[in-house]
Amino acid sequence: MSTIARIELDDANLPPPTPEIEQERRVAMFDLMEDNSFTLPARNGRDVPEGPYALGLSIRDKRLVFDITTEGGDPAAEFHLSLAPFRQVVKDYFQICKSYFDAVKSAAPSQIETIDMARRGIHNEGARILQERLEGKAEVDTDTARRLFTLICVLHFGG
Repeated sequence: MSTIARIELDDANLPPPTPEIEQERRVAMFDLMEDNSFTLPARNGRDVPEGPYALGLSIRDKRLVFDITTEGGDPAAEFHLSLAPFRQVVKDYFQICKSYFDAVKSAAPSQIETIDMARRGIHNEGARILQERLEGKAEVDTDTARRLFTLICVLHFGG
């Protein structure tokens, strides 16, 4: 599999993130750059450039846009995904994250662990939905899908 060598979030028109959202973004970006797998399959009988890739993520016209170029800047692919399949899981993820951040301040370790397990479950569901939506467009492993889902949540935060 190929990789993502660079990623840019188009968040210029979004409100400033909370410190927690900013931390989630930093961790996801760091982890994604440390280890990811991202391959563009041949489509419609056309070859696609091999990675590593630069990935631009944005929300335009209420659609999630993946703008992929080679490291040299040559276009590799662009696709737009409906945000509708993500709405509920993103909402659930933000709610459980808020509960988690609140719990960390004062709850017992067992309560924090329970909330964190639920948070990971919702995160996994978001990653699964992303992998389904990318089918035929891009191939990503579960860890890459999880990190990309976090970045989608960051974009949703202001959307």
